[in-house]
Amino acid sequence: MITMKRIYLDYQETDGERILVDRLWPRGVSKERAHLTEWAKEIAPSTELRKWYHQHLDQFETFSQAYQKELLTNPKAVEKLVELTGKSQKETLTFVYGAKNQLENHVVVLLNVLKQYFKANVQKS
Repeated sequence: MITMKRIYLDYQETDGERILVDRLWPRGVSKERAHLTEWAKEIAPSTELRKWYHQHLDQFETFSQAYQKELLTNPKAVEKLVELTGKSQKETLTFVYGAKNQLENHVVVLLNVLKQYFKANVQKS
């Protein structure tokens, strides 16, 4: 199973493997507190797209489409998504992120892509 959680929330054993899916390290979070298994920068939005969305927070649908395209046309990202989907068949993966908005952020898009294209078992929190 794959789920999502804000990195600022406390670690729980039920998180399983915690994978940071941001290009930037979250402010104020130590490596110990993060409890990360991995930092998967390659599946985070590009710097350009991240900056654009930060200036256009009211355009989540446009961001979603652009990010989905980025993911599916990037061979390294697709390879990573396949790997993570395989892992999620055996154990729980929690994608952690720093965004404040828990309903409209890149991890929501990422989970939709995994569910739609990779047939992953996804649970949105």
